[in-house]
Amino acid sequence: MIFMGGSLISYLACILLSLAAGIAIAFPLGIQYRKKVAEAELGTAEEEAKRIVGDAIKDAEVKKKEALVEAKDEIHKQRTEAEKEVKERRNEVQRLERRVQQKEESVDRKLDNLEKKEETLQNKIKEAESKLKEAAEIKANQFEVLEKISGYTAEQAKEYLLSSLENELVHEKALKINLYEQKFKDESEQKAKEIIATAIQKCASDYVGEVTVSVVPLPNDEMKGRIIGREGRNIRTLETLTGVDLIIDDTPEAITLSSHDAVKREVARTALERLIQDGRIHPARIEEMVEKAQREIETKIKQDGERAVLETNVHGMHPDMIKLLGRMRYRSSYGQNVLQHSIEVANLAGVMASELGADVATAKRAGLIHDIGKALTHEIEGSHVKIGVDLARKYKESAAVIHAIEAHHGDVEPKTLVACIVQAADAISAARPGARRENLENYIKRLEKLEEIANSFEGVEKCYAVQAGREIRIMVRPDVISDDQMSIIARDIVNKIEAEMEYPGQIKVNIIRENRAVDYAK
Repeated sequence: MIFMGGSLISYLACILLSLAAGIAIAFPLGIQYRKKVAEAELGTAEEEAKRIVGDAIKDAEVKKKEALVEAKDEIHKQRTEAEKEVKERRNEVQRLERRVQQKEESVDRKLDNLEKKEETLQNKIKEAESKLKEAAEIKANQFEVLEKISGYTAEQAKEYLLSSLENELVHEKALKINLYEQKFKDESEQKAKEIIATAIQKCASDYVGEVTVSVVPLPNDEMKGRIIGREGRNIRTLETLTGVDLIIDDTPEAITLSSHDAVKREVARTALERLIQDGRIHPARIEEMVEKAQREIETKIKQDGERAVLETNVHGMHPDMIKLLGRMRYRSSYGQNVLQHSIEVANLAGVMASELGADVATAKRAGLIHDIGKALTHEIEGSHVKIGVDLARKYKESAAVIHAIEAHHGDVEPKTLVACIVQAADAISAARPGARRENLENYIKRLEKLEEIANSFEGVEKCYAVQAGREIRIMVRPDVISDDQMSIIARDIVNKIEAEMEYPGQIKVNIIRENRAVDYAK
């Protein structure tokens, strides 16, 4: 076994040695073979490379020739276009040169003409100067001749001409004033008449003069003694509780209640009538009846306010304002009931606003409460306009309504159409014949003031206020006031009357100028 094992190893070693010897012999042979193969392939590659290079050189030569041909064509094309453009520009330059040359020739001709005209003008200027000098000499000679003939110097003649021109201007001014006055009068009067007539026809109402006394009828004269009471306690109680004076005189079966506060007077009248009907007249009963009458009058005041609001169709008014409206039922102005006047102003303002295209609701609202301040004038200091404005602001009335209240007597300038409408409606309601009465003292003062304004103008000789102060006739001195100046002085007098006086309706100003020639036969 050992031998067998040793032989196998030797055998294997022999094999390995044989393989190694074979590899040693085959490796150089393989290398030599690979070298021949590589040299053969390299030769083939070199030939292929030479062929490719040769083909590339041929292609390049062909493309080079083609490129040269294309480049020559492009150069020829560009050269042709450039020559064409140069030719066109040369033609344009030549055309511009011709135009410039023509303009230069035209300018040269114009310069020549101007030089000729300038020369002619200089000659004319010299000629004109000589003629002006000659005219000045002639004018001076004529002035001398005119001064000798007329007996006026140049300054005197100038004054005379200015005076004549002033007279002519006064005449023209008077004519223009008359013309425009007539035109505006015709147009405005026609439109105003239509609007006012429509408003008055729709708002016609009756008037009852308000007084400061009320008369209570008695069933018999015996009732006077019962009203006076023992030692006058009943009448004193009644006067104390109501604040009204009771006048018991010789008038049969009547007692007069006197007070400037119409509400208190109405309370006293109602209480006294109830006492007379009841027959039980003593201080406790009087106090009870006065309290009951006050509650009734307060209820009636509220009802009168609501009636006024419903009658004029004014909505959304504060309850306190409605009560104040009702209180105006017991106030009067120049004998005119203030509540009735306010209702009429609201209706008139609504009609005029609809005719003029204004806000009817705002106009009626402002017209209804324009005199609301009169309900509190005896309780709050200030004019009824100021009180009314404060009340309107307090109860959140609109700015248009507040302005109309403030402007309805001209305390401020009316700036809205509604304010002007309320102002006109107030004047219409107050100026209607029979609507108001005026005491004698104020009437006389108004006439005196009217005549005083007329007499304050220069040239007025006499003046007379007629037609209850609705017309004034003024006689002027003919040597001071000319016919043309009459229209001007009439307008000045009207402006002063409007600025300084308050009056219902309108005042007509008549200017009278009379020339008389008087002579005596001897």
